[in-house]
Amino acid sequence: MSVSGTRSAAYGLLPADTTEDVRTRGAGVSRQVAVLPVGSFEQHGPFLPLATDSLVACAVAREIAAAHPVHLLPPVTISCSHEHAAWPGTVSISSVTLHAVIRDIAASLRRSGVDALVLVNGHGGNYVLGNVVQESSAQGESMALFPAAEDWETARERAGVRTSLLTDMHAGEIETSILLHAHPELVRSGYETADFVADDRRHLLTRGMSAYTDSGVIGRPSLGSAEKGKALLESLTDSFGACLSLFTGDAGDAGDARG
Repeated sequence: MSVSGTRSAAYGLLPADTTEDVRTRGAGVSRQVAVLPVGSFEQHGPFLPLATDSLVACAVAREIAAAHPVHLLPPVTISCSHEHAAWPGTVSISSVTLHAVIRDIAASLRRSGVDALVLVNGHGGNYVLGNVVQESSAQGESMALFPAAEDWETARERAGVRTSLLTDMHAGEIETSILLHAHPELVRSGYETADFVADDRRHLLTRGMSAYTDSGVIGRPSLGSAEKGKALLESLTDSFGACLSLFTGDAGDAGDARG
């Protein structure tokens, strides 16, 4: 692969900032805020890659960093995917480990003068992230979790996504749409006929995903489109302004974060 091809592939996951970019951006804001994508490495049916949640979180964070003056961090790509353990390729760490990783990253940022951290979560099973934010905030540290369910609902409506958030649980219309827009080369054929609905998942934590789906899909990926993916990311980028204002006091504070 050529050097330019390597850079192009890496850009989907890794920020390209130099230390000077970080220094320049930090000098132009009243308070420095970092954005950390948190994904997973788990099955997403036969047509989306194991890294789907990481790719989605990175796509959201990359758009945020292009529109707001925040420091974009590289992603956490393995997290809490225990409910997907029945499928080969899935890799998990414990919630205790993920909690510690986030706390260590936040502490390192504070030592370098970046005291606010927003976790951009791409995996619904990362329940512990909510606990990290709660505990950090109670201790007077600046941390937030994004997107909230309300942000996703607004994005769903703006993008014309037909599947409800309940039904669109995994490898469905939303994830397929975002990858069709951000990484179409990674979406394999088969999503057009892979729809499967299982709205009653009350024992998911006990029995795992395999109790509710044979394919690994719960949702309607056939409804996905690149146009919807683009609109979803645009809506989430707009919604992030309110999250940023928690730390800066100015929801309209925007600009090219790459300096």
